[in-house]
Amino acid sequence: MSELLAIGVSHKTAPVEVRERLALTDRRAAEFLRELRGAADVQEAVAISTCNRTELYLVVGDPVEAESTALTMLSRQAGIRPTALASAIYAHRNCEAARHLYRVTAGLESMIVGENEIQGQVKRAYDAALAKETTGPLTNRLFKAAIETGKRVRTQTAIGERQLTLPAVAVALARELLDELRSREVVILGTGETSELTARALADSGVRAVFVATRRRDRAIGLARRYGGTSVNFDELPQALERADIVVAATASPHLLIEAAALEEVMARREQQPMLVIDLAVPRDVDPASTGIAGVSLYDIDDLQAVIARNRKVRQAEARRAEGIIEEEIQQFASWLGSLEVLPTLAALRSRANEIAAQVVRENAGKWESASPRDLERVGALAAAVVNRLLHDPTVRMKELRDDRVHARMAIVRELFGLEAARAVPEAVDEHPEPLAEVRELRSRRR
Repeated sequence: MSELLAIGVSHKTAPVEVRERLALTDRRAAEFLRELRGAADVQEAVAISTCNRTELYLVVGDPVEAESTALTMLSRQAGIRPTALASAIYAHRNCEAARHLYRVTAGLESMIVGENEIQGQVKRAYDAALAKETTGPLTNRLFKAAIETGKRVRTQTAIGERQLTLPAVAVALARELLDELRSREVVILGTGETSELTARALADSGVRAVFVATRRRDRAIGLARRYGGTSVNFDELPQALERADIVVAATASPHLLIEAAALEEVMARREQQPMLVIDLAVPRDVDPASTGIAGVSLYDIDDLQAVIARNRKVRQAEARRAEGIIEEEIQQFASWLGSLEVLPTLAALRSRANEIAAQVVRENAGKWESASPRDLERVGALAAAVVNRLLHDPTVRMKELRDDRVHARMAIVRELFGLEAARAVPEAVDEHPEPLAEVRELRSRRR
């Protein structure tokens, strides 16, 4: 039987220096899933990689083998020994894996509880897997249900109202450290969604924004027009840094864009005039060694935790309501997932019981010397009736199971009765089988 497996790391289990080494670009995610499917019994796969997490959602034949293979491949990706990475990795199976994805999509597992960006990131990850044809019936059902659950949480609770975003938290940190932002020059490195959210958070602060294009200059020009700033090419970054009071870096580059040596040269030309650098990127855009440069105050995404913690209590009540919605939705998924297991397990159990009953009858066929053909038919019918009577109550109860433990219970049933082994590996025919039950020869009744 196939199982659902979720394996990954997040801001709760690993610092940014580990997360950035596990981050998967869209292209790398597709390659990683292709390699994983070739190395283990992985039938379906979706990868989610954001600044706060890298997670794999897999449908596998052997979850132990798949988890071990995934850990080895993630370790190779990060350049970290598997034993060193293991403490940061979490793994969930079946309904627990689904519950985790529901919580992620609803924003309950985010650094900023209830943030909206994660739902779009989950949908884009699913769409990318669809395009690469790595999804299947189970992951299709799972991700569609998770996305709908995220929408329901945001519609029926206030968890996303007046919501802080990471860029908004970065701006709050800048205000906290610099007091007044008016007339400050802010260099925003990157032109993606995070950069635009940063510009939006700064819109009423009276700053002078400079958008630095790493790839698309037209996008930088558009942002500059929309938010009243200017735009420059990436080649002009050193000159922009010489004038900057604040730098916010938020690109999707897999490599450092601001090296410590280059930043040190910039600071020398500006005579160590203080510069606040906030790096929101994972992998990081700014060399961590820059913290040692005089005049540079460098904060990465993990350093924003203190600001975030002050806003977390406000959302606790709404988070509890969101968890209630998730539990309602997970029960529906659990019922569906369980239905995939119950009927095949019941069929296998009944087939196995009928085989045993028929084998016992065959083994004792020569011991009923006085039995007529009709008597033998009655013996066969009696054996079948015993099987039906014995399995009736378990069948009814198994069909009525509706909670999130159905999959685990079916696994126990299959293990107890050896159903998987019997189905996966045809048993060899033993010329001298040991009797499964002993039926003594019937004596003729005295008249």
